Order: sequence, then structure tokens, then C-alpha cells
Amino acid sequence: MVLSLYTISGAPRGWRVLLALAFKGLSADVIYLKASEKEHKQPKFTALNPRATVPVLTSDHGVLRDSIAILAWLDHAYPEKPLFGHSPEAAAEIWQLTMECCDYLREANRQLLVPVFAGDGSPPEAGSDAARQLTAATELAHAECRYLEGILSDGRAYLCGDEPSAADAIAFPEVRLIQRAVETKSNLMASLGFGHPPDLYPFVAAWKARLNEDPRVEATMPTHWQAPQPVHQ
Repeated sequence: MVLSLYTISGAPRGWRVLLALAFKGLSADVIYLKASEKEHKQPKFTALNPRATVPVLTSDHGVLRDSIAILAWLDHAYPEKPLFGHSPEAAAEIWQLTMECCDYLREANRQLLVPVFAGDGSPPEAGSDAARQLTAATELAHAECRYLEGILSDGRAYLCGDEPSAADAIAFPEVRLIQRAVETKSNLMASLGFGHPPDLYPFVAAWKARLNEDPRVEATMPTHWQAPQPVHQ
């Protein structure tokens, strides 16, 4: 079966599917759309997804337009190396954390990283609406990092056990995007308490490093990223 994945470089929802494919040992033709040219809003793509969002996965069985639906379908179509566990108990744990990360970690990251990546790296003016919004977003992001830290503190290698699962496919892009912000907007991120993530969240840092060093994961990194910039403290 030929799989084709449409995504945008660095888009976290598309990255989830790239990781899921990697964890399952599957390959796909990956078509990277150029967000700067609004290729995801052109008729050729909206014919596949009228909502003009990524990811989209096409196969002999049709078109899927949601990252979680894609992960669930992959597990049924290719049951080897399951993303949602081998037992009902494992499936319940993985599904719960998967959806929590979809709902809470993604939203916290959106509120934090959209202004961080869009700005020039300088903190907003003290007392401004932008400063208050960024402070609130930072608190949300730290709360989610603390939540993951608690989960990983029992020594497990991955979020739900000894093998990467759908939960890791959802959470890793978010945590890796925070790292990217630290690499590229170091002074601002340090002012928000993310200057030394390993000191704050050592278990999350170890989990992230384990995935960063996995060749399967390395192959999914955003194509537009250059070599990481040094972090100046």
C-alpha cells in the first residue's frame, strides 16, 4: 500500500504522523507544502481537505485529514508495533495521555510559542497586554512540563512504558519546539524560565534526549531547521 503524507515543515500535528510512521517502521511519500506560499489553501490541496489544514494521509483506502484519526488508522492497518498498546489497560493509559497532550500541551505551546517565534526575541513591555498574555501562557507551559515530569519520574523510558507510543508522538513535537525556541530565542526563553530546561525538568530532558538521539526520530526533524544555534546564558 502506498502512503502519501501532506504536511508543513515543523507543523506539530503533521510531525505526530511522521513520528508514528517512524515508530512503526513504515515509510510514506512525504509532500511538504509551503505555508509561506499558502499551498495548503490552494485548490489542489483543498480538494483533499476542504479545511485547508495538515496533516493529510492518502492511501489505497482513501483520505484521512486528522492526526489522531491517522494514528488510530495506522494501528489497525499495520498492527505490528502498536502505537496504542498491547492490552486494554495499556490502550486506556496511552489514549488518555494522548488526548491530554492534544488538548492541554498543544494549547499551552500555541499560546507561548506563537508570540515567541513571531517576535524579535525581546521581552514585551512590562505591564502591556502582550506581557500579561505571555506570562499566562508561560505558566500554562510550565504546568504541562511539570505534568510530564511527574509521569516520567518513575524511571520509565517513554511516556507510557518501555516503547514509544502515540503519546510520545503527540508530546515530543511540543517539547522539541520548546527546545527550538530556547535555541533561537534564548534570552527571551530564559526570562520565561526555560533557560535551563534540564535543571527544571530532568526526567523530561532525559526523555527528550533519548528521542532526539533516535535515528528514526532524527529523520522526522523539520526540513527548514538549520543547525541549532548556541544557547547563550
